[in-house]
Amino acid sequence: MAHTPQDFDWDDLKHLLAVARHGSTLAAGRALGLDQSTVQRRLTQLEKRFGLALVQREPSGYRLTEIGQALLPHAERVEEAVAQFRQQLAAAAAEVSGVIRVTCPEPIVYRITQLDLLQRFNARYPALQVHFVMSDKYVDLAAGEADVALRSGDTDDGALVGRKIGNSVWAVYASTTYIERHGRPHRVEDLAQHALVGFDDTMAKHRIAAWLRTVAPATSLVARANSVLGLIYSAKAGVGVAPLPMPLGDAEPDLVQVIGPVPELTRIWRLLTTAELRHTPRVAAFFDFIVEEIETLRPILTG
Repeated sequence: MAHTPQDFDWDDLKHLLAVARHGSTLAAGRALGLDQSTVQRRLTQLEKRFGLALVQREPSGYRLTEIGQALLPHAERVEEAVAQFRQQLAAAAAEVSGVIRVTCPEPIVYRITQLDLLQRFNARYPALQVHFVMSDKYVDLAAGEADVALRSGDTDDGALVGRKIGNSVWAVYASTTYIERHGRPHRVEDLAQHALVGFDDTMAKHRIAAWLRTVAPATSLVARANSVLGLIYSAKAGVGVAPLPMPLGDAEPDLVQVIGPVPELTRIWRLLTTAELRHTPRVAAFFDFIVEEIETLRPILTG
């Protein structure tokens, strides 16, 4: 019993077309990059599925039967449609466009823009725009608040995938003015006798807040901020002593590293996104570009 036409594999039509154009299974196989037996087998399978003879073998080669000739223009249109589909798919993949929302702390944005990193990315992907979502808090990628994160700290979100960039290393800093007025702490134990600057309650879960509560449990903070940039400004103003990322603290000429680095504060810098977004063209383009440029990015994150 003949099968219904819906049962056939449309990919077999290319074997029929090749035989029609080249006149033999040997020549068709060469054109398709296949051996002769494969072409013969696929053609025979197609005839069995149709329950029809599509080719007839002659001393000079193969020719299409009457029904084969009738089906030929339809097969050619299928071939053309498949070619157009592939072209459109390739064009869509090549034309990566849209906006990529990257979240990271504000000081990191400034340091990134001092490089030619974004210019080189734009040269490669002119239809892609990078928008920064600046926050020291963990912006929720899974909730769609951003597409990619440059993040340091503990990441236990199973919905995120990422790549390590380097280590986030912190030390304790004070301004030259503060040291002149109040002296310099030399050990972690000395911090309890100094004015301390730290995060406010919106950042209570940050490791810096927990560490300060441990090393100086009886000391009240003289200034609170909701960002690392706020800590830097307070420390530069001589308000108090502050833990800071070493790349940022060392870059400030008015600040002196008084204690550090502090091992308990070291965490990993990661490039993160969701598993779903990782495979979208726009995010994949940015993610893969940053992975290529890790050696360029690492110094501004890790010092």
